[in-house]
Amino acid sequence: MIQKPRKSVIRFCDSPMLNALRYYWITAKGYRLRPWKSPYIQWRLETFYGKEAANLDAEKFFDLMWRERARMRRFLAWVAERRHDQKRKH
Repeated sequence: MIQKPRKSVIRFCDSPMLNALRYYWITAKGYRLRPWKSPYIQWRLETFYGKEAANLDAEKFFDLMWRERARMRRFLAWVAERRHDQKRKH
């Protein structure tokens, strides 16, 4: 099967950085300058990382994000894949 050449436009699913920014922009609504205070992000992190993600302040939040960046990268790839699948169905 012959593949079509890719367009020069960057799609979110092709760029991990843009995918991460898109996910952050959606989930941090109302808390974009202080994501560690977002109830949704707190719940998501506690569900994903357990007790170590409870009661985060800025320092602990960024430490956790840096330390677990490989897991976050895989999670964000999964999010992009789900979004792509969802767009195909509609």
